[in-house]
Amino acid sequence: MSAGVSEVYNGTAGVADAGGDSLTEDLNIYYSNGDFAWIMTSSALVLLMVPGVGFFYSGLARRKSALSLIYLSLASISVVGFQWFFWGYSLTFSHTGSAYIGDLSNFGLKDVLGQPSVGGTKVPDILFCLYQGMFAAITPALAIGAAADRGRMLPAIVFIFIWTTIVYDPIAYWTWNANGWSFKMGGLDFAGGTPVHISSGAAALAYALMLGKRTGYSKVHGLPYRPHNVTHVVLGTVFLWVGWFGFNGGSALAANLRAVMACVVTHIAACTGGFTWMLLDYRLEKKWSTVGFCSGVIAGLVAITPAAGYVPPWSAVIFGIVGGIVCNFATKLKFLLGIDEALDVFAEHAIGGVAGNLMTGLFAADYIAHLDGATVIPGGWVNHNYVQLGYQLADSVAGFSYSFGVTCVILFLLNLIPGLSLRVSADEEELGLDDGQLGEFAYDYVELTRQLSHAIPTSTAPGSSHSLKGESGEKHV
Repeated sequence: MSAGVSEVYNGTAGVADAGGDSLTEDLNIYYSNGDFAWIMTSSALVLLMVPGVGFFYSGLARRKSALSLIYLSLASISVVGFQWFFWGYSLTFSHTGSAYIGDLSNFGLKDVLGQPSVGGTKVPDILFCLYQGMFAAITPALAIGAAADRGRMLPAIVFIFIWTTIVYDPIAYWTWNANGWSFKMGGLDFAGGTPVHISSGAAALAYALMLGKRTGYSKVHGLPYRPHNVTHVVLGTVFLWVGWFGFNGGSALAANLRAVMACVVTHIAACTGGFTWMLLDYRLEKKWSTVGFCSGVIAGLVAITPAAGYVPPWSAVIFGIVGGIVCNFATKLKFLLGIDEALDVFAEHAIGGVAGNLMTGLFAADYIAHLDGATVIPGGWVNHNYVQLGYQLADSVAGFSYSFGVTCVILFLLNLIPGLSLRVSADEEELGLDDGQLGEFAYDYVELTRQLSHAIPTSTAPGSSHSLKGESGEKHV
């Protein structure tokens, strides 16, 4: 591979070819090894985000269903990894297709090799496939948090495969593929405001709606459970914060100034978002909430995602503040809607994604996009291109509506199939998903202690005052 100026690929742009013949030519000469290194590293960083989602959700959930959320996040990697190889990449990033979906010209990664990708000429199809496959994996992992406490595992896994094919792939196609209607319209989405965040947030709301409320849910107060493990929330936030440098920075698809700028604004938005949410919570409880800070960090990261390669650093402060505020207040919407969306995926990702998309229409700057030396955009309001806000709104509404509506249909049909009913029984919900669905626990020691009273004789020696309190009451030993 060349470390400097690369050769120009001599294939035909916009047409699928055989990907190059490595036996007759050196396919590496068209690309820079620095770009290869950065995008491969970014792929690993985005992969790290998926278990980060699992730990974040696990910490927020109840102890008896904590492991199931980590499991579903990892299952998303596996299921989508196969789906992406099978037909997902071809449906999303084929070089030919309609305005709404790609074709199967790259079915089974056929001819996916050295041809420049539809994402950019700096990376070949095979590397672009690797990188974008991680985006495809994390998106249903975000949405599946809605299954917390009451969703069966098998239907959730089947749902991930179907949803990625029918919902994620089309939305990603029309947003990022040059043949897609939103791309042609002029919509700006650098790293996944609509395909990743709005689509997953809308799907989570639909999943929670179709599952129904958890036992004991109150429309006014929800369920009186606090996050069971704040350390897991922090760990998940760290994984996500670090991984987001690959998520946004890697979306420049090259090691250049635009990638650096994307990393800078990503970090600034995360910082300001964390403190904004924390201060909003402090005004109510006069406590410096760790969970509030972590939630705000994620809100800032979500908001800056569609804008990362388009906006200047000063605007990232606004993205973080606005993202923290709107996502914080959006957590109350589930009570107005009467939907038991346990982990606030809708508030963080759908509402945060919409806010980020709209602010992209305001703050997108032509000179930031051109930091890669090639991209030309009319910009947003800062460049007096006022129609851009309309494009961003249209993209956001279309993505949310499509994801919510189609997700409801998928879940309705799944629930009619024998063996794929979405919800566990009442007894299994009381027992917990970890025991009922997995037969394993996140904390075996805690489970042993909780049930220890059942294993210790209840008779006591005269005069003994020692006792052990379990969930069923006090046992003297």
